[in-house]
Amino acid sequence: DPSADVLGLPDGVKTVFLDVPGLGMIIFTCILGQLTTQVNASHCMIDTINNYFALFTLYTTMVVEFSGIMHASYLIQNILSGISGKPIMTNEEPRTGFTFAFFWGRVVMSVAILSFCMAATLVALFNGQTSISTKYPSITPGISVFLFSFFMAIVGMLEGMQIAFFAVAKLPANERGTSFFGRKTCELLFKGNGENLPGFMIGRQLTVVASFFLVGSITSMNIVPGTGENIFGVSDSAQTFLNYGFQGAVITTILASISWQLAASAFPIAFLNNPVTYILLCVALFLEFTGLCSGAWV
Repeated sequence: DPSADVLGLPDGVKTVFLDVPGLGMIIFTCILGQLTTQVNASHCMIDTINNYFALFTLYTTMVVEFSGIMHASYLIQNILSGISGKPIMTNEEPRTGFTFAFFWGRVVMSVAILSFCMAATLVALFNGQTSISTKYPSITPGISVFLFSFFMAIVGMLEGMQIAFFAVAKLPANERGTSFFGRKTCELLFKGNGENLPGFMIGRQLTVVASFFLVGSITSMNIVPGTGENIFGVSDSAQTFLNYGFQGAVITTILASISWQLAASAFPIAFLNNPVTYILLCVALFLEFTGLCSGAWV
C-alpha cells in the first residue's frame, strides 16, 4: 500500500526501496543472505562446514537432486557435451540396467515438469493472471513475456560469465580472448592483480538477486482457487501450490542458471567474445563501485 507510513519516508523512497524494484529487500537478501556467508566461508572454510546446519543443508540438496526435479539439466549437459566434443568428467560408474533406467526416467520426468511450468507460466502471463499484471495493469502481456525472457537471459549470462571467467583465469593472456570484445573483457577483468574479479562477483550477485526478484514478481500467479480460473483446470489445491511460485523456481533454476553454467563450461571463449559479456561486466563493476553491498565486508 503506497499510502502506508514506513518510518516517515517520502513516497519516492518507499517506491524505490519497497515497491519497484524493491531495492531494500534486494540489498538485504544480497548482503545477509549471500555475500556475507560467502566472504566468511572464503576465510573460514572448515568452520563454515563444521556444523550441523551445513550438514543439514547438504542432505537437503542431495534429496532435491535425488528427486529428479532438476534432472533436465543432465540432458542439457549431455547435449552440450556432444556439441562441444568434450567428454563429461565423472567418477561415477557407467549407468547400466536399473541405474540407467532410473536416471533417464527422472530426466523424462524433469523435462515434463519443466514443460508444464513453462506452459503454465506463459498462459498466466498472456491471460494477465500474474502479480505484475494485477499490480501494473498498464503492462501488457507481450511486455510481461519480454521482461520475463530478458531478465532470465541476464541471469543466465551472469551465471555463465562466472564459470567462463574462472575457466580462462588459468590460461595465458593471449589465449583468453579471440575477438575485440573478448580481449577488452579480459583486460578489464584481469587488470592489475585481478582486483576486478572479486568486484565482478559482488556486482554480479546484486544483479542476479535483483533479476530473480523481478522474475519472481513476473511469474508468480495470483489466481484465487475456487473461482473457475485455475490454470489448465487443475484442482484448487494444485493451484494454491502453483501460487507459491514453484514453477518460477524450476524455470529459473534450469533455464536461467544451470543451463548457462553448463554452456559456459563447454564454450568459455565464446562467452568471453560476446559483447554482452563486456557490457554486463561493466555494469557489475559499477554496482560494486557504488558500495551498495560493501556492508558484506564488515
